[in-house]
Amino acid sequence: MSSGQATMRSKEELREKWMKPDVITGSEILLRSLLLEGVDCVFGYPGGAVLFIYDAMHGFTDFNHLLTRHEQGAIHAADGYARATGKPGVCIATSGPGATNLVTGIATAYMDSVPLVVITGNVAQQFIGTDAFQEADITGITMPITKHSYLVRDAADLPRIIHEAFHIANTGRKGPVLIDIPKDVSAQKTTFVPALEPVVIRGYDAPAEPNGEAITAMIQAIQEAERPVILAGGGVVYSGAHNELLEFVTKTNIPVTTTLLGLGGFPSGNELWMGMPGMHGTYTANMAIQNSDLLINIGARFDDRVTMKLEAFAQQAKVIHIDIDPAEIGKNVPTDIGIHGDIKVVLTAVNQAAKPATKAEAWRSLIQANKRDYPLSYEDSEVELKPQWVIEMIHETTNGEAIVSTDVGQHQMWAAQYYKFNQPRSWITSGGLGTMGFGFPSAIGAQMAHPERLVVSINGDGGMQMCAQELAICAINNIPVKVVIINNQVLGMVRQWQEIIYDNRYSHIDLAGSPDFVKLAEAYGVKGFRATNKEEASRAWQEALNTPGPAVVEFVVRKGENVFPMVKAGDSISQMIMGDA
Repeated sequence: MSSGQATMRSKEELREKWMKPDVITGSEILLRSLLLEGVDCVFGYPGGAVLFIYDAMHGFTDFNHLLTRHEQGAIHAADGYARATGKPGVCIATSGPGATNLVTGIATAYMDSVPLVVITGNVAQQFIGTDAFQEADITGITMPITKHSYLVRDAADLPRIIHEAFHIANTGRKGPVLIDIPKDVSAQKTTFVPALEPVVIRGYDAPAEPNGEAITAMIQAIQEAERPVILAGGGVVYSGAHNELLEFVTKTNIPVTTTLLGLGGFPSGNELWMGMPGMHGTYTANMAIQNSDLLINIGARFDDRVTMKLEAFAQQAKVIHIDIDPAEIGKNVPTDIGIHGDIKVVLTAVNQAAKPATKAEAWRSLIQANKRDYPLSYEDSEVELKPQWVIEMIHETTNGEAIVSTDVGQHQMWAAQYYKFNQPRSWITSGGLGTMGFGFPSAIGAQMAHPERLVVSINGDGGMQMCAQELAICAINNIPVKVVIINNQVLGMVRQWQEIIYDNRYSHIDLAGSPDFVKLAEAYGVKGFRATNKEEASRAWQEALNTPGPAVVEFVVRKGENVFPMVKAGDSISQMIMGDA
């Protein structure tokens, strides 16, 4: 028997074991149901209301749980797992403060359309509404930031609820689903009946086939356009439509710009890629959008950091918007042709009829000239370590093949600008909510999902301190994330805004009292390195790459460095501050 056959047989045997109609507790039903949904890692933190659940884990060797050091670390790790795989991430927390510590992570996933199944404990049903110890109405608290939520009243309902939760989280516009389990439900015994049938929920349907007339109108618009542009967003990545997008671009020869969450959805090495648009977008991408006569939005939501001054955005363009969420079409930018559907399905249909944009030859030449004449640039230094140079070095040494997570701030924008991605699901960052503390734990989730790949977590010295405690689980479990800290001893993006917009009135941004990050890493049992110039940086980074387990590298960079280009709030995306270089 081959090893593949043996593995398949063992999986089948495990499924048979998990599906047995035993009389078991709600906690055991939960664990079995998660395994039947294909969950291979759960991130969590125990507490009183989930003790029956954690007791069920004791000795249950088929169930893999990673104990984080904070509930926020758990949910960000689950988020990173989901973004790296496309499968729902799962986390568990107790009632009250445990559940409320998940709120920021739930909002982060909701804003970025990331599938999560969030499991919380609650006080026993008899105490709900009495202000019992560690009681919180977590379903009510999170109602605006979840796709759906459940308060479980009977252990017999758990298999169906869990089956539905995974379906809801990972279909349509993806997002977080919360399951709140009172303590008496987790202890209740009943016969386990696994939920195996396809999920059918009244009023919740998959998108219909894309409108054929709209697709025909789109093909016609491309033929008539002289200055077409594709704006590709996170929907391309989430639907797995990167190959279909590449085929569409190859057939039409239309230049492409990818949003922050769309990075990796189109290969950065393609000559038609223009970089990222918006507040810190490239000159080429922003000017192409502003001068286009046809703007094809594929899976982006016209976020304000892309459009900036809305009434001045792409005023000359006919707008086509393809999105899985019909509420996004026409919400922010008036749309001439709206196509509701899954991006992969829509592009598959479009590609059957797609033809070259024959009137756009001069336009493509202009864009190539802009890429040549207005590249991303910065003033390098042989004295000070520049953050842009650090990102370029990381890109070169990893050949653009790493999974890169970031926190939020200047380093995030430099990483988006100077790290070039070859494949989707390699870029993990908090876009819509902009959550500091997200970067490092999300990298842990990505590494758990892909133990065979190099995962690099790029952080600022501010955000790193918000979830630095998760260094413990990297050390204990030998999770080989390479943690980069771009240390400018300041809240860099806030400082940049205070310099440019608030006339150098710097207020409460000094992080000079931060810890020695090398000593902090070593305190957790992780190797730490520091670099203050190019030679030290190259050597320290190579040592980190050669370290078989986790490693932390602190790059001490210039405090006053700014991210350019930059568009100030209230300006159009053609009003770019290009910077000294």
